[in-house]
Amino acid sequence: MMDIVTPSAADTAGAALAAAASTAMVFVRDHDSEGVIRQCLSDLAIVNSELRNGGVVEAIAELASRPSPRLLIVDVYGIDDPVARIRELANVCDPSTGVIVIGESNDIRLYRELKAAGVVEYYYTPLVRALLMQSCNSIITGSTAQPPSRTGKLVLVVGVRGGAGATTIAVATAWHLAETNKRRVCLLDLDLQFGDAALQLNVSPSHALREALDHPERVDELFLDRGTAHVGERLGVISALESLDDSLIPNEAAVLSLLEKLLRRNRYVFVDIPMTSAPHLMRVLHLPGTILLVSTGSLVSARDIARVHTKLGPNSAERTTLHILNKSGSSESLSDVEFARAAGAPPDIVIPYGRDIAIASRLGVDGLQKCATLQHALMPLFQQLSGEEPATAPKWRLSSLFK
Repeated sequence: MMDIVTPSAADTAGAALAAAASTAMVFVRDHDSEGVIRQCLSDLAIVNSELRNGGVVEAIAELASRPSPRLLIVDVYGIDDPVARIRELANVCDPSTGVIVIGESNDIRLYRELKAAGVVEYYYTPLVRALLMQSCNSIITGSTAQPPSRTGKLVLVVGVRGGAGATTIAVATAWHLAETNKRRVCLLDLDLQFGDAALQLNVSPSHALREALDHPERVDELFLDRGTAHVGERLGVISALESLDDSLIPNEAAVLSLLEKLLRRNRYVFVDIPMTSAPHLMRVLHLPGTILLVSTGSLVSARDIARVHTKLGPNSAERTTLHILNKSGSSESLSDVEFARAAGAPPDIVIPYGRDIAIASRLGVDGLQKCATLQHALMPLFQQLSGEEPATAPKWRLSSLFK
């Protein structure tokens, strides 16, 4: 007969501490790096993770009094002697912890010294998601195989001014990718009181979005199925129309949690963000994906485009910002040269001002899909998001000209 062994109090306490340890902990200050790391952890289905605003110094202080994670990512921005700090970190971490260091210096000597100090990998910014995912995957699973890549693409649509037409562009693009490219698309309207994405798509908003943002822990697959209004077979809409008596600014942590779940279910996730909420969602705006800034041709729009571009920073390998100039040529529009000078750069996509587009936008998606002017203007955007090659004119061989 086998003896029954009763665990000691020390063993029980040790097991509780081990269970309490996070699978991954991240200490970074840079929003772009945080966004890439957050998406990597989501792609690898690492749900037991903590992201902190800090660096290696904060990591040393935190881990001196708590269990070490399996994966630890720290930045060494502004540290005079990063190798010495990493050695300090090693003194408070378990030997089994895999450490990835992020810095701003592309220095082979620093790389070699950090590797000699025991870090798994050192990456300098801007981060490349595929490389970071492979390192994280090898630490978590012990496998060097290429981890599966995420299929969901995030598209954030921000109108720098009310009436710029951001929702119309979001609706037209989401509809095109769902119906023409046969992709599964979700459109999330974060204007909880004045959003009209549901109206343009002829579906009814619900209180599910408000509940998802107030209680993110309740959001599961069943909740998302019931809270999503379906337009056709592939396009889903999540929207709300809440009371004007409330003051509603979406909680960023709840939005990040919701996006993580939606990106696992859809090929594309469009998020219509009102400009009034954008300053409160900077971590969302620095997630890997595409940001569409929509403006008119007015002087005030040009000024705001320049301000938002400065706030978002330059494009990176993982995040691209495109400026869509809508209603170009209207009575309030500057000339092309004047607008480019005021905005700091010419727009990436131009949608002309026209009566047919105005009528189509009032008819919702039924009108938008039949509006040839709008479809033609947005074709470069459709092609960039879908990865399709632009159509080219037929090439004529010289021999054919002389027949």
